[in-house]
Amino acid sequence: MGSALDEVTKGSNGVAGGAHDFYGEDSATHDQLVTPWTFSVASGYSLLRDPHYNKGLAFTEKERDAHYLRGLLPPVVLSQDLQEKKFLTNLRQYEVPLQKYVAMTDLQLEVLIRFIIQERNEKLFYTLLVDHVEELLPLVYTPTVGEACQKGKILEILKNWPQRNVQVIVVTDGERILGLGDLGCQGMGIPVGKLSLYTALGGVRPSACLPITLDVGTNNQKLLDDEFYIGLRQKRATGQEYAEFVHEFMSAVKQNYGEKILVQFEDFANHNAFELLEKYRTTHLVFNDDIQGTASVVLAGLIASLKLVGGTLADHRFLFLGAGELTLFILCYMKAGTGIAELIALEMSKKTNAPVEEMRKKIWLVDSKGLIVSSRKGTLQSFKLPWAHEHEPAANLLEAVQAIKPTVLIGTSGKGKTFTKEVIEAMAAVNAKPLILALSNPTSQSECTAEEAYTWSQGHAIFASGSPFDPVEYNGKTFVPGQANNAYIFPGFGLGLIMCGAIRVHDDMLLAASDALASQVKEEHYAKGLIYPPFKSIRTISAHIAAKVAEKAYELGLASRLPQPDNLVKFAESCMYSPVYSNYR
Repeated sequence: MGSALDEVTKGSNGVAGGAHDFYGEDSATHDQLVTPWTFSVASGYSLLRDPHYNKGLAFTEKERDAHYLRGLLPPVVLSQDLQEKKFLTNLRQYEVPLQKYVAMTDLQLEVLIRFIIQERNEKLFYTLLVDHVEELLPLVYTPTVGEACQKGKILEILKNWPQRNVQVIVVTDGERILGLGDLGCQGMGIPVGKLSLYTALGGVRPSACLPITLDVGTNNQKLLDDEFYIGLRQKRATGQEYAEFVHEFMSAVKQNYGEKILVQFEDFANHNAFELLEKYRTTHLVFNDDIQGTASVVLAGLIASLKLVGGTLADHRFLFLGAGELTLFILCYMKAGTGIAELIALEMSKKTNAPVEEMRKKIWLVDSKGLIVSSRKGTLQSFKLPWAHEHEPAANLLEAVQAIKPTVLIGTSGKGKTFTKEVIEAMAAVNAKPLILALSNPTSQSECTAEEAYTWSQGHAIFASGSPFDPVEYNGKTFVPGQANNAYIFPGFGLGLIMCGAIRVHDDMLLAASDALASQVKEEHYAKGLIYPPFKSIRTISAHIAAKVAEKAYELGLASRLPQPDNLVKFAESCMYSPVYSNYR
């Protein structure tokens, strides 16, 4: 009679052998290259994480159905030969021999850096990100993440995901990935990166996060012609077909995870982003960081800047430069979720008890045709009409600054060098401390640099940007530019929604998040000209934002987790995931 070890190490042909035989590495023949049924049946997520049996994109359609792999892999099936060809193509792009060695070692061990740290040792991954957030944030999020980057049965596909207690989903369709455009299925790096920050900066448990790409095809012909492209090889679905697919997804998400699942729309093209937010804001817990997160973080900077420039928001005049349709939508979208200009008007209305329509008159917009004024109403798109005030036309930004004399200049044009020397000098001529926000990303598209803002204003400007700039030395003084980064807002905002069991997002929650962020700017930060706190304290910042968002949800009757905790800041901190190693004895 054989030993127990002999029994568990018999292969599918019943032949006893050693440990290697159990894994089919020594005795397998061509006909035996199938899942070894003797010990267990590997399926789903477990199968993909098992280096002995995982075939990646080489799993056939039949195998994907049999082993619950639908939705866990991109739709394309790549043969082993094509996988080998793809790896060699990538390998040959390295010029340094050591890089090739590392790549080969990674392939052999199947432990790519992200796999080792985040999936094999997620606590080490998040410890690194928390402890070195200012250094590593640009690598896992903007700008670097952009470089890394079937209808029906969606509910069944969601059930293939191994984690049952999902609380936040970041979803994209890959059509507008940062400044890179349509990346189709390859836009998955965006939701992955966002959720890394939900955990590292907001303390949401990794197991509660689910990144999703809705693969509806791509209009990027380069990808369609690429034999290594892993997504659907078809033009993007549009119209009713697209709407029905997204609706099936949203319905399945709620059915599978419940009413309190947070869905964050990310990097959808503008024609879909606003429609989706408007359509689902009353039926789902939805959030769009590009629209709502941007608005909230900009408003926070403006609130904080009042300590430096004086007065209330309603005492100031705001001039926006936004050249394109997308940026103007983000500026002033007023139906679903609030754009920057509208959120500023809403905040002023709340503080003064004046109608929001009156507050809009303090906000001016410049588009590609000049200042938006009432005489242009016959040719304006509908979303621009509330900002078309009575005034003489101004053909360009400089003329608009000279005519309006704004105290705050905000750029969301996506076009670099538009805040010229003449424009900054004109701002400085009418303001002791002109507030300049150059928000366009990446750095090359910033309306002006930090050095230009400080130099051209002779050191009087208060400056913040969308992309990071180094400190600037001017006239013997060091100026530290702030960064209006959405990562200040969305991790804490999401934590606040989750910890109170919110069922909907309300504009007042965005205002609460802005106030909470502004309150974290301390005197030592103001002394350096900062209007945003340093990222090194982001976990504390996120806890305060979460507390204020939850408090507003309770006040509005939108929180389902009762009773309300006495100290929401401490409760937020207690809810935050800790990447510190646990003791096992």
